[in-house]
Amino acid sequence: MVRLSSYRDFDWVLLGFVSVLSIISVLEIKSATLHTKFHGFEQKQIGFLAAGLLLMFVISAIDYHRLLDIVPWAYGISIFSLIAVKVAGQKVLGARRWINLGGGVHFQPSEWVKLVLIVAVARYFWNLSGKELTWPDIGKAAALVCVPMALVLTQPDLGTALTYSPILMAGLFLGGIRLRQMVVIVFALTLVGGVAWKSGKRLKPYQQARINAFINPDSDPKGSGYQIRQSLIAVGSGGIWGKGANKGTQTQGDFLPIPYTDFIFAAFCEEHGFVGAMGVLLLYFLILMRLIQNAQTAADLAGTYIIMGVVAVIVFQIAVNIGMVVGLMPVTGIPLPLMSYGGSSILFTFLALGIVMNVRMRRFVN
Repeated sequence: MVRLSSYRDFDWVLLGFVSVLSIISVLEIKSATLHTKFHGFEQKQIGFLAAGLLLMFVISAIDYHRLLDIVPWAYGISIFSLIAVKVAGQKVLGARRWINLGGGVHFQPSEWVKLVLIVAVARYFWNLSGKELTWPDIGKAAALVCVPMALVLTQPDLGTALTYSPILMAGLFLGGIRLRQMVVIVFALTLVGGVAWKSGKRLKPYQQARINAFINPDSDPKGSGYQIRQSLIAVGSGGIWGKGANKGTQTQGDFLPIPYTDFIFAAFCEEHGFVGAMGVLLLYFLILMRLIQNAQTAADLAGTYIIMGVVAVIVFQIAVNIGMVVGLMPVTGIPLPLMSYGGSSILFTFLALGIVMNVRMRRFVN
């Protein structure tokens, strides 16, 4: 069969929504860094967005079935790169997460592994199509995701490692996991998590401090609870309409920590209020609805699995980041897709969207 594709089938509506959110990101980064040493980062963000847009068109031109064919090799390279980070990675603030490529360029393999895992999990469950999931099938899928997750945890990078879990959950759900199996898994994870928390051996001291701060921010208001308290003040002070661009006291007064990355939504809420926040959330909703629509019209299950893997990661990152900003989640350092400053996050998101476009463009089969 010949698969026909054309840029007439490109999802220009989705790209339009993404572009609007990207413009908001650049403007907010400019505003949030106006009186800080990070002023000018919006120019770098524009560069990241331009590179991401180019990569999106490039990857959309490659038949995603070829990506499915080469993903075992890509998975092996990903594992090797994560080991290389552990051995020769650059240590910053006590963590090895980057490989210094020279010239001020740093490569963070853990971000790119998400893309590989989305395709690898899609291929795995596509090969199981029509078969009832057994415990060995679930175990193999878990190992596929948990091996790179464990390597990322040793860096340590809990936030990025957590973003791998929705890929597995989406695969299991679409692959037909039974309710009884889900209950057993949830019970086992809860038991293991409880034991690990009780023993205190599986979390770093700063990770435990973040969870303690989430449970009771007032226990250490100038230490581990500082970020959450300042974020809540910024969100609340925005009111209905916000204080206006460049006028947020928490943001401009340098009280809100890293307002251009992890807490960019808090900075946006302070400056644009409840109405602005709802506008951003509406854009995310429209983007996700377009993604799900494309998953429904995919030519085969592999395409559906790939797109829903992308949806799972984006939903998880949005929920955790915004939940963190409003005090419903612990601080984890997970960026807000298409809003937070950062090359690795932006490029991953555009590559993931490029694969979605790829599937959409090949939805007609003759």
